[in-house]
Amino acid sequence: MKATTLMLAMSLSLGSLHAQPAADTTARYQPTPENLQARQTFADSKFGIFLHWGIYSLFAQGEWYLTNQNLDRAEYAKAADAFYPHRFDAKAWVSAFKAAGARYICFTTRHHDGFSMWNTQQSDYNIMHTPYGRDILKQLADECHRQGLRLHLYYSHIDWTRDDYPAGRTGRGTGKDPQKADWPHYYDFMNRQLTELLTQYGEIGAVWFDGWWDHDHDAKPFDWQLPAQYRLIHTLQPACLIGNNHHRQPVEGEDIQLFERDVPGENKAGLSGQQVSTLPLETCQTMNGMWGYKVADQHYKQPAELIRLLVRTAAKGANLLLNIGPQPNGELPAIALHRLQHMGQWLSRHGEAIYATQAGPVAQGDTLVSTRRGDTLFLHLLTDRLPATLSVPLPRKPRRLTHFPTQSPLPFKRKGSNLTIDLSHVQRTDSVDYIIQVEM
Repeated sequence: MKATTLMLAMSLSLGSLHAQPAADTTARYQPTPENLQARQTFADSKFGIFLHWGIYSLFAQGEWYLTNQNLDRAEYAKAADAFYPHRFDAKAWVSAFKAAGARYICFTTRHHDGFSMWNTQQSDYNIMHTPYGRDILKQLADECHRQGLRLHLYYSHIDWTRDDYPAGRTGRGTGKDPQKADWPHYYDFMNRQLTELLTQYGEIGAVWFDGWWDHDHDAKPFDWQLPAQYRLIHTLQPACLIGNNHHRQPVEGEDIQLFERDVPGENKAGLSGQQVSTLPLETCQTMNGMWGYKVADQHYKQPAELIRLLVRTAAKGANLLLNIGPQPNGELPAIALHRLQHMGQWLSRHGEAIYATQAGPVAQGDTLVSTRRGDTLFLHLLTDRLPATLSVPLPRKPRRLTHFPTQSPLPFKRKGSNLTIDLSHVQRTDSVDYIIQVEM
């Protein structure tokens, strides 16, 4: 990073402290050519790994343990003195993710408990002040760059431990002093941390913000000063994408749209009622029920369910960001690795019907969805048993129908705009997803 660019970025960070909302919105965001290319690369990726990891893993109760139990922040922070993930192996992690078919990872640099997993100079509450004493993010970033996986960074907008963060609807029982709330000071702290993250760890694919919803019940709308912060990021790394898990429509300066626990257009979990935009899309989902490691939660989704979730997400034109909560010793849960192996094996044979595809025109609930690449349409039958015949609306006449990936031809008839496919003689070997390749 050139010194002039860094100084400009720091100037933006400091200058934005007193910027009024009106001033933030005068200049319309114009994504650079490299940003637009990064959006396409992101949209083609289809599969990423989310990593929720911090000192909360020591308690093995999930990442919200501090506020859920109204623990005293000072007592909670003592866990940092016992955090020693001696089995952490960045090479093994990244190798496992790559073998699973993931194209990028998103790592929680700092969650709502305020603990930073890198060598930040803005606070002593970080990984370097633990018995482990090594920069987790640096090791992970170096290995991602070596193995060709893009690195995205999760960053929390809220903090349950710092007095200067004006508390919203969470973190009110942790012992913070509300009289010491100082938004300009906290905003500057965040921007200085973001500057570190975007200047010391190489190319960053995206910044994944979380926490806007903490003030969604305020009587007066809370001004997060997002435009100035987004400008800072795009100044430091123009190709870096910005997403915000605010559960609403994207705002100016954001490059991707995020959906929590639901594929775009669905709202089964109650967190994704927003309309689907034209930006690249991403759905984040857990393997079990938690984001951070919870010792009692061994209810992992079966491989077939995870693969079908990936297919349904791709059929919406979105990426699946699948979460893993690493253990406090630095190892990934064995059951999570087992699930990744199954997904990698499936993608090694069927990835052509997933990667670099768009949402297809055929969708019948959760059992029949479609992806498309150019003039090739992939019909995905997500059922344990195949029907004898399958009827789908198809306005254009297909040239050829085959089973993917074996390329075995399938007989079909077309009447009007309706296509009837004969599956009565199919000997099925894959019970997860029967894929029909339609060449138009």
